[in-house]
Amino acid sequence: MPTLKRFANCTLRMYPNDHNPPHFHVTTSDGRECLIEIATLIILAGHVSKREIQEALAWASEQRDFLITKWKELNP
Repeated sequence: MPTLKRFANCTLRMYPNDHNPPHFHVTTSDGRECLIEIATLIILAGHVSKREIQEALAWASEQRDFLITKWKELNP
């Protein structure tokens, strides 16, 4: 599972051969995880508040093209 980006309090990852919709995983420094849909940046699953991952969501908003490209690469 490639790490896409590290922040002070969380890490973004994407799994190969993962299920739809296209999404990435955010793991907080205390081990909690959530799934974020790339298209809408909504939390699909997990118990993390948007406030806790605000920096990651801001980055993802600016990097949607990169995230879609990476999704297609890992999930052909």
